[in-house]
Amino acid sequence: MKRDYCSKPFKIAVAMGDSVTAGGTATQPELCWVVLLTKLLNEAQLEPIKMMNCGLSGNLISKRSPAYAQSEKYSALERYTKDVIDKSPNLILLAYGLNDARAGTSIEEFIKDLRHIVLDVKEKTKGLILLVNVYFMLAFEKQPPFNQANLDSLLSFNEAISSLARQCDVLYADVFEAQGIAPWMIDSDGIHLNNLGHQVTANRIFEVLAQNCSCLSKKALHLRKSFKPWRKDLVSS
Repeated sequence: MKRDYCSKPFKIAVAMGDSVTAGGTATQPELCWVVLLTKLLNEAQLEPIKMMNCGLSGNLISKRSPAYAQSEKYSALERYTKDVIDKSPNLILLAYGLNDARAGTSIEEFIKDLRHIVLDVKEKTKGLILLVNVYFMLAFEKQPPFNQANLDSLLSFNEAISSLARQCDVLYADVFEAQGIAPWMIDSDGIHLNNLGHQVTANRIFEVLAQNCSCLSKKALHLRKSFKPWRKDLVSS
């Protein structure tokens, strides 16, 4: 039997991450992946979801990162109680790893801190957690001290995040794979997602949720009961 991670509608959601979660270089607020995902969820649910975007540009997982002094405060480990747990969400999207890879944070320390956040949020909110992996990017040499990553390190971070998702029994969205290493999904700065990248990211996250949460089918089933046939072959049959 297919496991159903959530059969009841998502009521409150929190997205916590870095600048791409905050909106990155999307040309309009409504083109950010968090907003696009919210629209997809509302189209699928019988009732609207309240989405709170707690993305923060230049954010890191914890104070242990070598670039913490140059990062935007406070780190995920310092703020997740206020920004996630205190909001009592039943859907939590955590998108971390890119800035830590770029800052030279060790994978071991990153995963240890992310695991702490995941397990604590899971225990205290009982909500569904989805980990968004590291996005594809191009300009690894830019913005020192956030210039310590390369393509191999991004892939290593993603492997570790995927493994953590399995260990903690939470969902995992592979947005790196969804991008297909296509440079035209990256902004001209070489780091952030452009509008197309945001769209693909929202679609992949929604796809993972739809595959694992029956609550997103309820609206379609409800509408099917009273819809007016619009295809000729349906009318005739």
